[in-house]
Amino acid sequence: MVAFKSSSLLVLFFLFFTVIAPAVRANIAKFDDYWKQREAEARVAALEAYHPIPEDVNNHFNLLVEDLLVGMNGTRSNLRINGTRRNLRVNKGPCKATNPIDRCWRCRPKWDAERKRLADCALGFGRHTVGGKYGSYYFVTDPSDNDMVNPTKGTLRHAVIQPGPLWIMFSRSMIIRLNQELIMTGDKTIDGRGVNVHIAYGAGITIQYVKNVIIHGLHFHDIVSGSGGFIRDSVNHFGFRSRSDGDAISIYGSSNIWIDHNSMSNCKDGLIDAIEGSTGITISNNHFTKHNEVMLFGASDGNSKDAIMQITVAFNHFGNGLIQRMPRCRWGFFHVVNNVYRNWNMYAIGGSAHPTIISQGNRYIAPPSNPKHDAKQVTKRDYATESEWKKWTWRSEGDQMRNGAYFVQSGKASKRRPYSRLDMIKAKPGHYAPILTRSAGALTCRRRRPC
Repeated sequence: MVAFKSSSLLVLFFLFFTVIAPAVRANIAKFDDYWKQREAEARVAALEAYHPIPEDVNNHFNLLVEDLLVGMNGTRSNLRINGTRRNLRVNKGPCKATNPIDRCWRCRPKWDAERKRLADCALGFGRHTVGGKYGSYYFVTDPSDNDMVNPTKGTLRHAVIQPGPLWIMFSRSMIIRLNQELIMTGDKTIDGRGVNVHIAYGAGITIQYVKNVIIHGLHFHDIVSGSGGFIRDSVNHFGFRSRSDGDAISIYGSSNIWIDHNSMSNCKDGLIDAIEGSTGITISNNHFTKHNEVMLFGASDGNSKDAIMQITVAFNHFGNGLIQRMPRCRWGFFHVVNNVYRNWNMYAIGGSAHPTIISQGNRYIAPPSNPKHDAKQVTKRDYATESEWKKWTWRSEGDQMRNGAYFVQSGKASKRRPYSRLDMIKAKPGHYAPILTRSAGALTCRRRRPC
């Protein structure tokens, strides 16, 4: 395994640092020494976040789901992971949490006093994300966003550019209209639990060339493009940015990112886009509605940086009014597990440039029959002949197909490696997905009560 890991990382290092096509610099008008250093550090972090045997991560995830569901049926279960024992039965009474991520923190009456416990709960490829766990708390008290270069203390823009780890909360419910894209620094948690926070009617959040970010419990909707201009991106630097795309959350060249329990709809471009070699990402427990191009993972068929991209999409509810890209993938490895899909207009999962897509235990409900437009197929492959895409690994395991939905598989089934019996536990089948996604979206949490 050591030899495998070393050789694999060597190949990825070559691909990552010697891409023939010049990298698109996102919205950075002047790629100065500050951004060059930030990019170099982010690439090293991305290689560290990459897992050489992604099936191990899938199996670990599936094992935790199995353990939880057994525990909910009355068996108390402890699981030892990487030398640490994790107890998923954290309370003695009824708990509304129905998946292992939520079970990790939601059942505690004192969740508000123990907010940073959330940082121990990520699963999947973003499992090492701890956000601002090791920093102090910062309360956003001011919903305004009037100064892009010298943001006012107490605003969200002032919070996300601070150096070092920070756990960002909100003093009250508020609607934040960002005048320009919000550029984050690393080691941050944005925690919207206990209040009702909307990022709406303005620009979205940009996570660019950083690591270790959690975004939890927010409402994103009606995001538009920012016009660009001078924007501060750290306490010591600001620069000129071109027009932003209109994504709710844009992840660019970043690693160890966890997007959890957000409600997202109706943005100009994507709801969540991850490009330029971003990896170590988990997108979980979110509720998506009323949008065209939902998620894009990898922006170009010609950008081999995305070969290291590894993303888990789990326990999400893809609701009404969605059209396509749930997600659309390129190059990397994508575990799509225990989600509910309802009535897409074009397709649910698509891709090009030979991505590996493992679909496990999802519930796919196809749209009504339409003689002019057949959208029953879950999958869509672009820019490849059938002889080419048949070699891509797209597998459906335990998915539930409703209303005529069907998944066109390709490639070979996952290779059997010498796992233990426990590691080889399969994903829970698709009929469990409605239970596991029951609380998708931003939660309504009250203090001194389980959330």
